[in-house]
Amino acid sequence: MKMKFRFLILPFIGLSLLLLFLYCCKKDIVNPTNGKSTALFNPNVTYGSMTDQDGNTYKTVTIGSQTWMAENLRTTKYCNGDDIPEVTDNTAWINLSTGAYCNYQNTQNIDTIATYGRLYNWAAVNDNRKIIPNGWHVPTHDDWIILETYLVDSLAGIKLKESGNTHWNYFPLFQVTNETGFTALPGGYRVAINGDGFINMGIEGGWWTVSEEDLNNLDNVYHVTMGYNYSFLGGCNCPKNHGYSIRCVMD
Repeated sequence: MKMKFRFLILPFIGLSLLLLFLYCCKKDIVNPTNGKSTALFNPNVTYGSMTDQDGNTYKTVTIGSQTWMAENLRTTKYCNGDDIPEVTDNTAWINLSTGAYCNYQNTQNIDTIATYGRLYNWAAVNDNRKIIPNGWHVPTHDDWIILETYLVDSLAGIKLKESGNTHWNYFPLFQVTNETGFTALPGGYRVAINGDGFINMGIEGGWWTVSEEDLNNLDNVYHVTMGYNYSFLGGCNCPKNHGYSIRCVMD
């Protein structure tokens, strides 16, 4: 009787292990980007963490009175669980009036997505379903000014950008330290022009704000830039249908 019972139970053990394996694989498919970043974070900085509504986990860092994400957003969902559409066709992207995301050059490489995050149009930023978890927000221009002022204005980019040229295509003209741990990367943009619209990966990064400051053109909103060839934080009012990265700041 004992031998018969043993033979009966073995198939159930095997089936349970198979189901557990499939479940773990399914979790990886749902959230494939965690733990794949190749960004060079500052080993001397103590990082925190936060998790978005899509299950992605990010490093966070406190700089002065603010706590920022130390990685670019890569969610594909709003906070209520609704999907943010992925739009790969550039003509469709240009004509959007609703929120969307894309990956640079429409890549599906999980290491690239994990490292650089995704690009979003401003309609996704401004959607009332919220793109950012509770307790965090897409920064205002003033939030960036607070950060820049704390880091002594013209030197801010030196202290915020990832050091070396693993991801920057050119050696920076200034000695970049990443002493803050912010680890800004040159994730490029998607601009509303003919062609595929993707430019400047490896050269420059751009991040949305929620500040509509151009009273002469309500189709514009302010965004912040960091490039390999300047030490300060750049920025301008640009069209809302461009695609930029997002870094969030704690409320």
